[in-house]
Amino acid sequence: MRVGIPKEIKAQEYRVGLAPAGVRELVARGHEVLVQCGAGAGIGVTDADYAAVGARLVGEAASLFAEAQLVVKVKEPQPEECGYLRPGQLLFTYLHLAAAPVLTQALCASGASCIAYETVTSPEGGLPLLAPMSEVAGRMAVQAGACYLEKPRQGRGVLLGGVPGVPPAEVLILGGGVVGSHAAMIACGMGARVRVLDRNLAVLRRLWRQFGNQLETEFATAEAVERHCLTADLVIGSVLVPGASTPRLVSRELVGRMQPGAVLVDVAIDQGGCFATSRPTTHGDPVYLVDQVLHYCVANMPGAVPRTATFALNHATLPFVLALADQGLDALRQDPHLAAGLNVHAGQITHGGVADSVGTSYIPPAQALS
Repeated sequence: MRVGIPKEIKAQEYRVGLAPAGVRELVARGHEVLVQCGAGAGIGVTDADYAAVGARLVGEAASLFAEAQLVVKVKEPQPEECGYLRPGQLLFTYLHLAAAPVLTQALCASGASCIAYETVTSPEGGLPLLAPMSEVAGRMAVQAGACYLEKPRQGRGVLLGGVPGVPPAEVLILGGGVVGSHAAMIACGMGARVRVLDRNLAVLRRLWRQFGNQLETEFATAEAVERHCLTADLVIGSVLVPGASTPRLVSRELVGRMQPGAVLVDVAIDQGGCFATSRPTTHGDPVYLVDQVLHYCVANMPGAVPRTATFALNHATLPFVLALADQGLDALRQDPHLAAGLNVHAGQITHGGVADSVGTSYIPPAQALS
C-alpha cells in the first residue's frame, strides 16, 4: 500500500504522523511511504532522515494525497486538505468531529474512510490512541496554569506551590481520567493543594490509592463544582465523553463569580469544552479574559512539545498503521476496537456520539463495512 505522511498545516502544529522509525517498519513490510518535504522539521527530523529509511519525498501536499491510499496525520484535515480526499482513501488521524459539524460534512462529501484516533478502543475499554496525548496535555495544563497565574500575564499573582508561611494555590481538576490524573501528578509535585472531582467512584478510589492524602477527591455534584470553583486559583477541565460533545460543567454565571485572575485551562476544548465560556484558541494567541477570569483553551496543546508528543503518539498508533497498510479495510472488519475508530465511511457517519452531536443519524461500522 502507498502510505502518505503530509506536513501538518494547522496553526502552530509541529507534530508529524510518523517518525522515521515507523516509516522503516512500513518499508520493511513492502509498503511504499510518501513523506512531504519538511514534514519532520518541527521535531528535528530532516528529509534526509526519512530518505535514509526508504521514504519517497514529495514536494506538494496535493501530489501526496493524490497518490496515497492511506494518509496518516496528527490533526484533523484543514479545509484545503479535505478537498484532496477521495472515495476509497483511508484517513487515520485525530478528528474530534463532535465539535466540528462543518468538517464532518466535508469528510462525508469526500467519500473517504476516516478513522479517528480518539475513538479507537482497547480490549480493556480504554482509548489507547488518545491516552498518550492526554498524558502530555494533562501535564502541560498545570504548566500553562502556573504560567498564567503570574500577574504580568493577568493572573492572580499566585505561586502554585506557595512558600513557607504562605499557602499554595488551590487547583481544581474536573475529571479524574488520564488527563486529570496526570495533571494531579504534576500539580501535587509542584506543591499545590489539589482536588479532583469525578462522578465515577472507581476513578476516585484509584486516585486515592495512587496519591493518598496528598490529593483530595470528591464526587462531582453540581454543588461541589460550584463550591470549589469559587475558591480555586486554577481550574483544569479534563472531562471526556468518547466521540461526543463535552458536557458544560461550569456555567457562564459561575465564571462571573470566580476570583479575579483565576485561570481556567480547558483540555476538553477539542470536544467543545467543559466551561460555558470556552472557545478554541491557538499557541499564538492562547488566552482571553471573561469577567477577569483567564481562559486557556488551546486546541492542540501537545503541538507545543512536538518531539515528545510525536514519539509518544507513534508508539501507540504504529501497530494500527501497520494493520491498515497490510489489510486495508479488512483490518477494521477483523478488529472491532479499530472499527470503533471509524467515524465516516463512504459518505455516512459511523459513530453514534458524532451523529448525536451534529444532529443526524448514523450506521454502525460493521454495517457500513459490509
